[in-house]
Amino acid sequence: MVTDPLADFLTQIRNASTAGLKTVKAKHSKMRGSVLAILKKEGFIEDFELKKNGAHTDFHIAMKTGSVRNGKAITCIRRLSKPGLRRYVGAKEIPKYLGGLGVSILSTPRGVLSGEDAKKQNVGGELLLVVW
Repeated sequence: MVTDPLADFLTQIRNASTAGLKTVKAKHSKMRGSVLAILKKEGFIEDFELKKNGAHTDFHIAMKTGSVRNGKAITCIRRLSKPGLRRYVGAKEIPKYLGGLGVSILSTPRGVLSGEDAKKQNVGGELLLVVW
């Protein structure tokens, strides 16, 4: 039984990046789709698509390879807010990672946003994860 589906999803992406896989398959959810859209927009993954497989649907994620660091686009992806300890930040408290090279992803009242977009919209929320 998975108690934190988002952390399980991030582990799948982290393992695929570490192993150098070109594609990875993950279960579908709205939260995962929003996170994937941000990862694609920021250039951490090539693309993703939703495929129906019988009764359930899955994401097929094309991982990005051939970047500067060890041939991987994702060197670290970390869950910050956990079920046992939720982390909330205001719009002015959104942290920067690696001098702005890392991307934080927040769950806000306006949907799942990157840290930069949340600052522009002046909205805070739950600090879900960070990736670089």
